Amino acid sequence: MQKWHVELTKEDRKKIKMVLRSKRVSLEDKKRCQILLDIDESEGKKPLSLNNVTSKRGVCQNTVIRLRRNYAEHGIEALFRKNRETPPVEPKITGEVEAAIISTACSSPPEGKASWSLQMIANKIVLDGVIENISSESVRLVLKKRNSNPI
Repeated sequence: MQKWHVELTKEDRKKIKMVLRSKRVSLEDKKRCQILLDIDESEGKKPLSLNNVTSKRGVCQNTVIRLRRNYAEHGIEALFRKNRETPPVEPKITGEVEAAIISTACSSPPEGKASWSLQMIANKIVLDGVIENISSESVRLVLKKRNSNPI
């Protein structure tokens, strides 16, 4: 016996059909919409069984159960994933670090050198105390982003 029941309202069904017609929606979102339509119990409609939905849509049973539960708890918003407000890890390279890298790359190279190497820029930034540690690849990405070429 099911714990969560999906009974789509007319508005929800209308939103789902708009999503299915849209070209800007991911296939994953469209598949979730199709599953909701398959398990809809509104207006006396008999929903597809769990096994039929999984074989028809090519998903596992847990996906259907999770979608059913999320719809029962959150409504139509259960279809779409929420974007994170903050990234999982704060970026290591801030504007201050980027500015230090660019200013170092644009400055004259150390005595005895014709130009800055990426590793030399990384070492100087660390020695100046701008950042605790940084790789030459990170320096390269910052300079590439700013269309700077120290070499």
